[in-house]
Amino acid sequence: MIAPYGGTLVELVAPETERNELARQATGLFSLQLSPRALCDLELLATGAFSPLDRFMGKAAAERVAAEMRLPDGTLFPIPVTLPVDEANGIEGEEIALRSAKNDPIAWMRVDEVYQWDSRAEAEALLGTTDDRHPLVREMGTWGRFRLSGPLRVMELPRHRDFPALRRTPAEVRAVLAQMGNRNVVAFHTWNPINRADEEFTKRAARKVDGSLLIHAAGGMTKPGEVDDYKRVQACQALVESRYDPRSALLTLLPLATAMAEPRETLRQAIVSRNFGANYLLAGRDFWGRREAREMAARSSEEIGVQVMPYDEMERHEEATRAPGKPRKGFCVWFTGLPGSGKSTLAEVLTVMLMEHGREVTLLDGDVVRTHLSKGLGFSKEDRDTNILRIGFVASEIVRHDGVAVCAAVSPFRQARNRVRAMIRDDAFVEVFVDTPVEICEQRDVKGLYARARAGRIRGFTGVDDPYEPPPAPEIHLAGAGGTPEELAERIRRFLLARGLLAGDRR
Repeated sequence: MIAPYGGTLVELVAPETERNELARQATGLFSLQLSPRALCDLELLATGAFSPLDRFMGKAAAERVAAEMRLPDGTLFPIPVTLPVDEANGIEGEEIALRSAKNDPIAWMRVDEVYQWDSRAEAEALLGTTDDRHPLVREMGTWGRFRLSGPLRVMELPRHRDFPALRRTPAEVRAVLAQMGNRNVVAFHTWNPINRADEEFTKRAARKVDGSLLIHAAGGMTKPGEVDDYKRVQACQALVESRYDPRSALLTLLPLATAMAEPRETLRQAIVSRNFGANYLLAGRDFWGRREAREMAARSSEEIGVQVMPYDEMERHEEATRAPGKPRKGFCVWFTGLPGSGKSTLAEVLTVMLMEHGREVTLLDGDVVRTHLSKGLGFSKEDRDTNILRIGFVASEIVRHDGVAVCAAVSPFRQARNRVRAMIRDDAFVEVFVDTPVEICEQRDVKGLYARARAGRIRGFTGVDDPYEPPPAPEIHLAGAGGTPEELAERIRRFLLARGLLAGDRR
């Protein structure tokens, strides 16, 4: 099998013996919450999919990659992989903690370099335009004026509740491909369901080189207008299971945030594909339809070590999968309980289950809402009630339009929860009380909030020096320590089925 790009797979995930110490250090460090794009990039850095990169790029690397597609040592790399921030005062030379959108600690980083960058100049280099009508140009304008670079140690890869069996690291994929026994591997990246033409051309490409087939379905940030993750992956999974030979075809989910920057995007796919073990890449007409792209492939494929194969010039049939019929009505599942009781985890698991039923689901998590919808609110009773009513209003609008809202918020006061119930049809509001003893909540508290509250460094913390009013008659009462998240979420799913809010067939 072809060696990784640069010779070896970069491995940034700390061994288990080191993770506990890193997690302990992270509680006292300045924290940076990663954007969805940065989280995708960090995962690919951590597992070696972006080898030979071992960190977010510094100024010299990012500028040369944007201008010349070269790292400082001359290695070809088509698109900058960077960590942008709004403010960077006082953190150069410091150790920081990188966290997910839910503030879970993901990685440790030492900030060796802080530098400013010009989004317009980079957009012109990558895309050939600075027109704000291009979605990436608009997005780049929101990334912040500074970028950070420095050594990384990853404590835990981002948690994905959906399709865990399809999420494999490059090392894991290489092991499976090695068992298939074919020296040649053709990679195919898709942002849409696999249609009949895709099936024919991928099989034809694999036969042409007598090789295995690696199908990468996008599991990161996709282009505007693409089919949503659940429908796309379900369609790909159903087709691969029924129409491809499992001895020579492998489907994986790739957390790659698209840059929408052809032809550079395809060259980055070639590098990622090589790190997963492929030495051929089947590229689409968006790539081969441009002379610039064909010339770039001819110059670069030998250097990357991956031969870019043309997708046959045949009219593609754009067949989108059909979601199940429109549900009868929307509903809201409202999780309440002490901080650390497990509300957010249960909400994530339930969201995946509901999407597997074909429902359109909006997850409103208390921590995330406070970062956006309720930014600026404090923790007085009045501000807490305002926060809950804002979540409730958004949920009521979702339900009114036949959607599903899954809300996870401490919501300590009974009156505020009842006001939210009044905003939504009573038969469409499902209150779930996650009843976890405060001692267990404290044991689970990776953010150290309970310890800080008991030390007097946080005031008005629910469960310590501020009251929590349990719901007297919730639709569902769960013992938060009484089973795995999947088992508890399954109880909720069965309740929704029995109430007629959910269709019985998951497919």
